[in-house]
Amino acid sequence: MIDWTRVRELREEIGADDFGEVVDLFLEEADEVIARLSAMPEEETGAALHFLKGMALNLGFADVARLCQQGEAGGAVPRDALIDSYQRSKVAFSAETDRKVA
Repeated sequence: MIDWTRVRELREEIGADDFGEVVDLFLEEADEVIARLSAMPEEETGAALHFLKGMALNLGFADVARLCQQGEAGGAVPRDALIDSYQRSKVAFSAETDRKVA
């Protein structure tokens, strides 16, 4: 679910002091997209999936990135499954880092 190697790399790349701020920014923006995803018109879904994939790859949310990639490639991705994967990834991320996310 989480690529912990990527999480460690990100922390090293930006530094421990800035890690929390970057994570908070990524998650805040992703939360906004996720909140709109269920009601989003189909023509806007591609851009949303692309954004979420980028965020997911940066934070190591491997399952979310995989689902987004599948959708970008034209495969059917149930929005509920993507939303559930994102929420579960946030919980797992929070449990293993000092970042407490909602």
